[in-house]
Amino acid sequence: MNAAQNKDKIADVQNLADTRHIAINRVGIKSIRHPVRVRDRSGGVQHTVAVFNMYVNLPHNFKGTHMSRFVEILNTNEREISIENFPAMLHQMAEKLEAETGHIEMNFPYFIRKAAPVSGVQSLMDYDVTLIGEISQGKIVSQVKVVVPVTSLCPCSKKISERGAHNQRSHVTVTASIDQLVWIEEIVRLVEEVASCELYSLLKRPDEKYVTEHAYDNPKFVEDMVRDVAARLNAEPRIYAYTVESENFESIHNHSAYAMIENDKNQTA
Repeated sequence: MNAAQNKDKIADVQNLADTRHIAINRVGIKSIRHPVRVRDRSGGVQHTVAVFNMYVNLPHNFKGTHMSRFVEILNTNEREISIENFPAMLHQMAEKLEAETGHIEMNFPYFIRKAAPVSGVQSLMDYDVTLIGEISQGKIVSQVKVVVPVTSLCPCSKKISERGAHNQRSHVTVTASIDQLVWIEEIVRLVEEVASCELYSLLKRPDEKYVTEHAYDNPKFVEDMVRDVAARLNAEPRIYAYTVESENFESIHNHSAYAMIENDKNQTA
């Protein structure tokens, strides 16, 4: 190599050896936005923007990973990434980064058109959704995480009060491990059907009367919420493991009430 060639050669510091002999479980990039395309249950397509977290493992003998390659993976796919090519991205990331394990999280808002319970007026309700993928030695494990806002009404408040009962907005979060297609809408309905009442973006006065009285007729502690959702998830064969959480943003306290259930059906069978 002549002097000119040597001058033009750029050092690849990431590929240098590391002498500390400490492996890194996850290294990569966080909070990068990219357009995505999501099919909904009605046969339509939603175009939205997702926030990605992308990581791989790093063996003890490597100094660093190639951060730019994560961005290349996002941009070498179609302009809009879809749920369908999500597993292919995991394989591509592990191959391109020469890693044994990899992890991708794709978080995005998902919209469902809902009709108000009495007037039937239509509006869009948004839900926070995260797809989570893990690859290890070529095997992929997939999870879908959905945050479902609902109403919960306190059974104790209803029992001890002569007039009314305090209620609050609650976030029920389901993180489901799946090996078959489960529509986001299915998880949302599973939760909404067991809440004190579901939420709507747009309500007329007859609808407001209905949701107020419906919640009053269906009081739920935070413990009731997670147990009722867990019972539904236990009966769903396409979900083999799950975590269900409920956080009630208390209207008469300056703190939240919280409950969580985890279940791996393969271990409890």
